[in-house]
Amino acid sequence: MTDTVSTSLLESAKEISFGSSAGMAGKLFEYPFDTVKVRLQSQPDGAPLKFKGPIDCFRQTWHKEGVRGFYRGLSSPMVGAAAENASLFFSYRTAQNAMRALFFPHLSMTETLPMHALLICGAVSGTFTSFILTPIELIKCKMQVQNLVLYDGTERSYLSPSMAMTTSSSGILANATASRPASHMPRTQRYIAMSISPPRPAGAFALVAQVYRDGGIIGFWRGQLGTLFRETGGSAAWFGAYEYVSSLLRRRRVTSDSSFASGNTLFESTVSGAVAGVAYNLSLFPADSVKSRMQTESILSADGLNSDRGFWTVARDMYRSGGIRVLYRGCGMTVMRAAPSSAIIFLTYECLKSL
Repeated sequence: MTDTVSTSLLESAKEISFGSSAGMAGKLFEYPFDTVKVRLQSQPDGAPLKFKGPIDCFRQTWHKEGVRGFYRGLSSPMVGAAAENASLFFSYRTAQNAMRALFFPHLSMTETLPMHALLICGAVSGTFTSFILTPIELIKCKMQVQNLVLYDGTERSYLSPSMAMTTSSSGILANATASRPASHMPRTQRYIAMSISPPRPAGAFALVAQVYRDGGIIGFWRGQLGTLFRETGGSAAWFGAYEYVSSLLRRRRVTSDSSFASGNTLFESTVSGAVAGVAYNLSLFPADSVKSRMQTESILSADGLNSDRGFWTVARDMYRSGGIRVLYRGCGMTVMRAAPSSAIIFLTYECLKSL
């Protein structure tokens, strides 16, 4: 009994460790693309678009913020990537063990569960992980869009830090240069005030404090419904696509004793992971768009008064403003980076697991 418990704990620790490492490796590669995606998704309705498309967003970010602009808020998503993938792989394995014990006791531990069971396990894993991800993504999204808008008292424009310093010194930004944003200021101005004095975007801890002041503990789960939809359906597609493509590739590779291969090669893990990444992002991308809009409205809305709208209200308004295209803004960029990023995650995970 003791040996069984020890083995189970060891396997759980491995899943968490391997998942964390794989997630951080993938995040380092994909983060600049994620920044562009969030900025495209977060452009307010009814206002002129700041970016014509992904290429223009890349160009403007590089010109006005340099390399650091693409990695704004990296610390939060690195923690998030470690937590997300550790949670995903751990809960996916746990769900499989439970499914095997309850519904498939006749299968040995080396036999693969049916595809429909694996899809359910992936969905359960995503549901569990969504509650961990929402607070982390809330801070990440806010940090990624801060430089898009600096309050100048009459209009809002995408200014570089040096331009903000010049404008501030001329007195135009005097209402936002207090060392601490006044509590009576509108929420949007308080966020921007933290960014203007000194004229650099607020850090993660400042944003955490601001979110807590504005909405309490529950405020960190703003956009939870969008994350829940995305992760539940997306994780089912992610793990399902990986398992399905892996099984197809393994069937094409016969071992020397004419039996089917039981493990993936590096090539198989890479291809399966790439397909899984595309499946994840295509499955419920509109839910992610709505979530990003909800999590950045307090910064990007003109007066901060519309920043407490619910998921369905935001989704409805986005659709009315530009149809289905608005809900898929940034999707092409996301799919392009998802394939190699997901391939890196699964390849890293499988390599660590084989050690």
